[in-house]
Amino acid sequence: MTAIETFKSLHVPGDPLILFNIWDAGSAKAVADAGAKAIATGSYGVAEAQGFADGEGFPLSAVLSNLERIVSVTDLPISIDMEAGYGTSPEQVAESVSAAKNAGAAGINLEDRMPGLDTLTAIGEQVARVAAAAETGLFVNARCDLLRGQPPESHGPKLADQAIERAKAYADAGAGGVFVPFTTNRTCIAAICERSPIPVNIIWTPAAAGGFADPSELANLGVARISHGHRPWAAAMAWLADEAKAVFAGGVPSYDAD
Repeated sequence: MTAIETFKSLHVPGDPLILFNIWDAGSAKAVADAGAKAIATGSYGVAEAQGFADGEGFPLSAVLSNLERIVSVTDLPISIDMEAGYGTSPEQVAESVSAAKNAGAAGINLEDRMPGLDTLTAIGEQVARVAAAAETGLFVNARCDLLRGQPPESHGPKLADQAIERAKAYADAGAGGVFVPFTTNRTCIAAICERSPIPVNIIWTPAAAGGFADPSELANLGVARISHGHRPWAAAMAWLADEAKAVFAGGVPSYDAD
């Protein structure tokens, strides 16, 4: 079984693949050694770790170099967040995604919102972009940003219907999964999972932020993939800043207690 086939097989509704998103080879090795079944980057952490802004501010050449270093430290399937596909046309998207495949990726994330824009790409145009990416043979996790910026209590039947419309269109274009981030509304998640023709990816939100107490809650809703997004990178940076502050204030780092 190829890495792409293995990655696809891990997307099981009710038994979700857990992706604790990484940003470089070192974090990839740490997460792989911890027992991950697959590795996935998050564009925000990848860009910020190198001093760039998210939103395709991190050059594609650097994205691919980073991917090659990640590939060198693990045999696990690797999915990379390619944001909007690094291309203004389907042809350019195909070139960028093909380059990721050649560098060792098994899958990608592809957003339906162009960098710097708040409006979603029209379905017809996005279908062409998804199809171009899918034709490379990689597992395409087609992101649907309909719920971005909308409070969870507003995630009712209308938005669920719109998300399903996009999920079906992206599935027909060859996407292997649909990513619907920024919702903790259980009714909405369950409705999307029930009606989506392809596995559904939900981003993890901690209970303290109105999210979930346990991954089994999302599994019971039919979710097939749980991503942690930028949170692992943000938590690592927060820990680093706190340790540095303690040391510079004349104290000792917490690892001195180990």
